[in-house]
Amino acid sequence: MKTREIPIGSFKVGGGHPLFLIAGPCVIESEEACFACAKLVKQAAAEAQMPLIFKSSFDKANRSSISSYRGPGLKAGLQVLKAIKQELQLPLLTDIHCVSQAEAAAEVVDILQVPALLCRQTDLLVAAGETGRPVNVKKGQFMAPGDMHNIVAKIKSTDNEDILLTERGTCFGYHYLINDMRSLPSMRQLGYPVIYDATHSVQLPSGLGNRSSGERYYVPALARAAVAAGIDGLFMEVHPDPDRALSDGPNMLRVKDLPPLLAMLKKVDEAVREYVAAETFDAKPHRAGEHNTLLQVWSKDRDD
Repeated sequence: MKTREIPIGSFKVGGGHPLFLIAGPCVIESEEACFACAKLVKQAAAEAQMPLIFKSSFDKANRSSISSYRGPGLKAGLQVLKAIKQELQLPLLTDIHCVSQAEAAAEVVDILQVPALLCRQTDLLVAAGETGRPVNVKKGQFMAPGDMHNIVAKIKSTDNEDILLTERGTCFGYHYLINDMRSLPSMRQLGYPVIYDATHSVQLPSGLGNRSSGERYYVPALARAAVAAGIDGLFMEVHPDPDRALSDGPNMLRVKDLPPLLAMLKKVDEAVREYVAAETFDAKPHRAGEHNTLLQVWSKDRDD
């Protein structure tokens, strides 16, 4: 099944186009560090001949601890991102956390991202949609993939259909996420490009008490599985030295490990893309109400 085609900068995503990459450090640590990482990511993507959208956050408003580093803030952070866009000619993505940030961020970046923990915030989704920029929404760790249709409807209410949906794992007990690859074709049935976040999917939320832990070792395996399952884009946070990063270090990928991983993932994408585009579905995405109805019918049959 082909998803909606969305123009981003000089290229298009979705619609059967080859795999694209969203990558960069979790948060802007400094202008110098962000530029250095952007140059390395750009080089890796160019070697793999993979379209790139550079990502970094001006503010991480959902850190585990009040004392955790959050970033340079809206004004200073957008100045850094604007400089990177102009000098390196890269399309940009960044998070917004409140309605007041949407318009300012949209003046600089190409895609506004709504974080997973805020994915049901109606005012935020509407504000993002009203900017006219493409909106990437991360599926909440607490949500079923089929339930993303409500989120899509909120953004579409602004007459903006340039929507992307991102899978980043599902809560499994305390401090643990799991990945159900069925969520990827399920969300594709909604008709919009689907992205897999390979680095947040290995996060262990608040696993270190006052900050999150992670298992970056599993990033390549999960990314490989997601591409094989059928996605339009891949999201990976990367850093030259993740163990010294100021946010999400344990689950971020080392930039030096990006080139061979991208080369491998590109081969997987080339092998499956035409089959994924041709897939048809006999059933709608699973939704809780439909499942409950099926359970009721099954229970009635059992009673009879």
